[in-house]
Amino acid sequence: MAKNTPDDVARFADMLSAMGTEPRLRIMRLLLSAHPEGLVVGEIQEELGIAGSTLSHHLDKLKNESLVQVRREGTFLHYTASTESLQELLTFLYAECCTRNQAVQPEIVLQISRPSSNKEKNSCRTSKKS
Repeated sequence: MAKNTPDDVARFADMLSAMGTEPRLRIMRLLLSAHPEGLVVGEIQEELGIAGSTLSHHLDKLKNESLVQVRREGTFLHYTASTESLQELLTFLYAECCTRNQAVQPEIVLQISRPSSNKEKNSCRTSKKS
């Protein structure tokens, strides 16, 4: 398993921070649900009810942390979730929680990600004291 450098850890912390507000997390979820096509700004605004200038600020923050990608199509800005960046972030978290000390059971993480999984299962191991 590759060691993460301090720069990697800082980058992942910035990514988590960027998603750490309710509007940005809603934007990320919406863009992931529209993957791989993504959405234009007007569609995001309509779906989430976020004012244009505020939405622009949130999208810029997500873009600056490489969580979303933007491309211009004529007069429209088309946003997509950066699945590569999210995969890196999830791999970083997974490596710590599920492989080194298995604080979270890997099988449960995989079950949670499947739509047919039982969402009521506890994903964290409980430690028994002797």
